[in-house]
Formats: sequence, C-alpha cells, structure tokens
Amino acid sequence: MSVRFGIIGTNWITESFIQAASMVEEFTLAAVYSRSEEKAAAFAKKYNAKHIFTSLTEMAESDKIDAVYIASPNSLHAEQSILFLNNKKHVLTEKAFASNVKQAQEMVKAAKENNVLLMEALKTTMLPNFKVIKENIHKIGKVRRAFASYCQYSSRYDAYKEGNILNAFKPEFSNGALMDIGVYCIYPMVALFGKPESVKASSYMLDSGVDGEGSIIMSYAEMDIVLMYSKITNSLIPSEIQGEDGNILIDQMNTPQRIEIAYRNGEKVDVSIQQKEEAMYYEAKEFIDTILAGKSESAINSLDLSVAVIEVMDEVRRQTGIVFPADEK
Repeated sequence: MSVRFGIIGTNWITESFIQAASMVEEFTLAAVYSRSEEKAAAFAKKYNAKHIFTSLTEMAESDKIDAVYIASPNSLHAEQSILFLNNKKHVLTEKAFASNVKQAQEMVKAAKENNVLLMEALKTTMLPNFKVIKENIHKIGKVRRAFASYCQYSSRYDAYKEGNILNAFKPEFSNGALMDIGVYCIYPMVALFGKPESVKASSYMLDSGVDGEGSIIMSYAEMDIVLMYSKITNSLIPSEIQGEDGNILIDQMNTPQRIEIAYRNGEKVDVSIQQKEEAMYYEAKEFIDTILAGKSESAINSLDLSVAVIEVMDEVRRQTGIVFPADEK
C-alpha cells in the first residue's frame, strides 16, 4: 500500500523532501499545489505528479491524496494544517510547527477530532545518530550541562543589508532566527531532557521586526542547557552534552553525523553510525510507517513534544520582544 502525497510549496526544501521521500517504497507524489498554475504544472511534470491544484480547499477535499506535506511560510502552517486535518488528510508540516502555542493547540485538537496523523517535520530526532545519542547518554554519568549551537549565515541576509527584505526576515511570515534556526537547538534538547523549568533568553532584533540571532538558557532541577543560534553569523563549534563521567560531542545539531564520547580519563570513542545523506528520508519513513500502522501520532515527534517546544519559543519571544501578526489572531 502506498501513501499518496500532496505537496504545498515548490521551493528547495520541498525538492529535498521529495527526493528523500521517494526512497521510501510506499511514497507516491500524487499532487502539487501552487497559487500559479504554470509553476504547479512545471513542478508536477518534473516529479511526475499526476494532479495539480491552485485551490487549497479543492486539494484538501480531493480523493486524489491521503496526506500532505506543508512547506509554506511558518505563518500559514496552522491554517493549512487544520484545513487538511478537517478533511481527514494526514499532515506532515515543516518546522516551526506553528506561529505560537495557541495555533499549535488548535492543530492538535483538529488532528485528534479527525483521528488523523499530524507530525512536525523536524528531521534531527529521526536520524540514526540522534538515536545513538539517546542510547549512549547513560555512559557519561549524571548530565549537568548541555550546549547546542546552530548558526548559519543566511544568503538572504546579504539582500537584507542592501534593503531588500525577503520572506526569511519578515514577521508577517513568523520568521527569524528563533523560528527557522533556533528550533533545531530547542527541539532535540526538549526531546532528550523534557520541557525546562525556566527559560532566560536574549536576542538581537533586526529593524524588520524579527531576530537575527539569539541565546537561551534552559534550566532544569539539576542541570542547564545553553543554546546559541543565528542567521547572521556562522558557527564552527560542535554541540556537547556534559556528564559527570564524560562528554558527548555532536558535530552539528541540525543533522548530527559524527558522535563522539570523550571520557574523563582521556579515552575517546566514535559511536557514530552510517546514515543516509538524504536526511529527510527518516522523517518521511516515520510519517508513512505511522500511517500504515494505523496510528495517529508519531512515537518520536509526538504532539506533546511539538507543543512543549512551541511553549519554550513563545516564552523566548515574550522575553525578547519578538511579535508576529499571527499572535493577534
């Protein structure tokens, strides 16, 4: 049995998803949505999709798809997800899950009422090397501190500095460093250690109304986690989990590939395993496998996890003054 997908968005991330998901035997690309019929037709032809739509409602009501992958701007995730969920379609929505926790809760409610799968397309936690981290964390003893860094200079920032503000730096699309980059630090740490007891945050705000970079301290009863993220600088340092008996070094937080344990006695062990270069394969497979198993929630990227992450992000925005038009709705 195959799962027939509709795709919202015709950008590079969508192409990456299709290429990765096509490696899953049960994946079928059935339909493409774009506001432009010409763009939808060209994209559908490139990837052999039989159907195109220029109306989201028609696509949601269609019997041509079973599920939808949503890669539209963050501000549209909730509205589009709920439309498809209410039409009994399974929904895989890109990170950030929603603009705020209110929207996230509305999405969860729609998924549960319609008994269909809703999952956040956050690849990190699906990767084999993230599983390696979870399986080896006991070896470093009591965890006292963790540090996650993801700083990636945005090619769109050059345009921004020249006065051309693209979507990546517009608050009306619920964008900025926290939503686009910081989530890759917050999500896996909440997956590993749960929701923090308290959060302290700082951000550098751009004139457009979104953050260019930021830092977060997430505090727990017996440890804390320091997060650093940016769209206006690069970082070349690894992330790290510090235990009383040793450390786990993670080469890159968004797509961990090299995992090394460094014990206090000086011993170092590379515990990495091979994983597919097309990292989005694993989220596509988890989503499809969950549907075919007749389940309405992923055991890895659960709804509770997505909501907890958005709650942290809402608190970061409250402390740093990041406000989106979506917050007014």
